[in-house]
Amino acid sequence: MVNAKTPIFFLHSAGPQGPHEGSSDLVAWLKRQLGPGVSIVNPVMPKPDDPDYARWKAALKQELAKLEGEVILIGHSLGASVLLKYLAAEPFRNPIAGLFLISTPFWGSDDEWGLPEDFAARLPRIPHFFLYHSTDDPEVSFTHLKRYAARLPQAKIREIPGVEHVFSSGLPQLIDDLHSIGLRQP
Repeated sequence: MVNAKTPIFFLHSAGPQGPHEGSSDLVAWLKRQLGPGVSIVNPVMPKPDDPDYARWKAALKQELAKLEGEVILIGHSLGASVLLKYLAAEPFRNPIAGLFLISTPFWGSDDEWGLPEDFAARLPRIPHFFLYHSTDDPEVSFTHLKRYAARLPQAKIREIPGVEHVFSSGLPQLIDDLHSIGLRQP
C-alpha cells in the first residue's frame, strides 16, 4: 500500500543540476508540497552536462538497488527517457506503485536513448502510469507526448497548458496524481 514511507525516486534531466538548474527547482517544489515525512531520493547522475546512457544506466542500477519495497518512480526530461528505457530492458525487483514521466523526449530506436519497438510490452507491471507534457514545451515538442500516448494506452495523459519544460514553479497535477494513488503525508 502506498504511504509516506513509500520511497519516491526522482531521476533528473540532462544539463547542470545545481541550485535553480535542470530539475532542481521541480524537486525542491515537490519536497515542499509533500512535506518532510515523504522520502524523495534524487541522485545526480554521472556527467549530466555530457550524459551517456551506459554511465547513467550503471548509476541508475546502483541507486535503484538501494530501494526497499514498493517504489514510486518519477523522471523528468532525459531522466524520464532513461527510466522508461531501463524498465523496458532491465530486470527490476521492486513493485512499482506508480510511474510519472514529465516532458519525456521520444527518441528513435537507433539512438542511444531510444527504446526498442516493443518497449511497451517489455515494461514490468505498473498499476499507475502518468505522462505530463506542456502543450508548448520549448525543449521537447508536444508531438513526443502523442507518440508515447499511442504506444502506452494504459498511461494517463496530462496535457499541461503553457510554455513549460522544467516546471520550476511546480506541477500541481503531479501532486494530485500522487494523492490519487494513495500517497499521503504522515
